[in-house]
Amino acid sequence: MIKCNVTVGGTISRVATVRTNNEGKVFTAFAVNCVIPAKSGINKTVEISIAKDGEDNELKNYAIGQRINVSGTLTFKKRGDNLYFNLSASDVGLSASNEDSIKGEMHFRGKTGKHIEEKTDKKGKDFLQFSGFSTEKVNDGFEYLWVRFFGFDCKREEWLQPQTGIEVKGEMDLSLYNDKLNLACKVSEMSKYVKPAYNSNN
Repeated sequence: MIKCNVTVGGTISRVATVRTNNEGKVFTAFAVNCVIPAKSGINKTVEISIAKDGEDNELKNYAIGQRINVSGTLTFKKRGDNLYFNLSASDVGLSASNEDSIKGEMHFRGKTGKHIEEKTDKKGKDFLQFSGFSTEKVNDGFEYLWVRFFGFDCKREEWLQPQTGIEVKGEMDLSLYNDKLNLACKVSEMSKYVKPAYNSNN
């Protein structure tokens, strides 16, 4: 599981339409383009699909190309090499800024990768660096979405080992390197995660 409470600044790329989900609930759907700056190579534009509960008549007046800020819960869907962005909006407003951004806090549950590294930065401060993955069952297989974690001002606990269940909260960072999107998190809270036992009665 990866959920991020974020604010997105971008440009409307698909006009708002009113739809009904499988449970009969009405929502307003549109999309926003956001440019992710590249650390190396060319910047990349990602499209974020946005859904807002109810029929928002004001959104219907927003035109393609309009600058906008959207706050809400961002989730990800990985299919092969493609990463899709879905945002359940709580607040939408016009923006006077020309800067694209995706900023917020990540909540992650998954497993650590094969390596937990204890490093020292240029100022002599110790930090942890490791990767973790969240798993989604898709048809007869699985999709794995990886996140890079950086733990500053936190010591390595005994339980933090490779291939261990983990729950992390912290600042989300989305970047681009050689045309590949990198999802990262600056750790503020971290604990061992034990998946609840399956109860057939629930």
